[in-house]
Amino acid sequence: MQLNWTGVYPALTTQFTADGALDWGTYRHNVEAQLQAGVQGLIVCGSLGEGSSLSLEEKLLIAEKTLAISAGRVPVILNLAERSNRDAIYLAQQAEQRGVHGLMLLPPMQYKADEREVVAYFRDVASATRLPIMIYNNPVDYKIFVSVDMFRQLMVHDNIQAVKESTRDLTNITRMRNAFGDRFKIMGGVDTLTVECLVMGADGLVAGLVNAFPRETVVIYELIQQGRIAEARELFAWFLPLLELDIHPKLVQYIKLAELAVGLGNEYVRPPRLGLEGEERQRVWQIIQDALARRPAIEQLVR
Repeated sequence: MQLNWTGVYPALTTQFTADGALDWGTYRHNVEAQLQAGVQGLIVCGSLGEGSSLSLEEKLLIAEKTLAISAGRVPVILNLAERSNRDAIYLAQQAEQRGVHGLMLLPPMQYKADEREVVAYFRDVASATRLPIMIYNNPVDYKIFVSVDMFRQLMVHDNIQAVKESTRDLTNITRMRNAFGDRFKIMGGVDTLTVECLVMGADGLVAGLVNAFPRETVVIYELIQQGRIAEARELFAWFLPLLELDIHPKLVQYIKLAELAVGLGNEYVRPPRLGLEGEERQRVWQIIQDALARRPAIEQLVR
């Protein structure tokens, strides 16, 4: 399956039961909702998918299950956020063997590697697989910035094709375009900058609140592609209080609470994360309920 790196790609949550087991029924329900809403790819086992609490084999199992649910409708991308080159290469090769369509690749975790080490890590993984790769550039959360010069060194790998742009610096989109033209597809990676990223030329979105509000997310993307910026801005203005749940350290708990509120998931997480309680849960729940009370009639915007 061809990976075009355009459109809306949910960074899927991983659904658990109360005792921490994988909840396949709830997971399937969410994935089907994403597909019905018109997403163009599925990303599994990212930070929102609680990848840090999953074993290597669980990650591969989730990828396989997602492939089965999707049944060829859209590409499935496995996130790699590993501590070592060895584990990242193992996952990349196993993912390729099992039919995964692409990879999202973070810099090495738990070690603030320098530029030479990060480039070597990316090149090691790219050399070990034929799968298309999207580099995740998020210096705010992961403290490593993948610069234009680093991307220039990565150009020799044809399978490094895209970047998840989460620097929070919108000028970086133009910086990448000036340096490389269309060599790298650019996917906006920060929910609160959805409209801005797309207007500045991003090819698509890797989104978080799409897990609870898939149709709204897809429609914003479609409106901007149609040049209907004012309508996209109006929908985005309603969406923003929810999108801000994505830029908090507890984004997993917050987004899972939103999934619960709309019937697309549950709020169970794996330790070290703990479920929300008390005033914090009530505050986030109220944000969600306030938005639901004003939820626009989305299909009226669709032509």
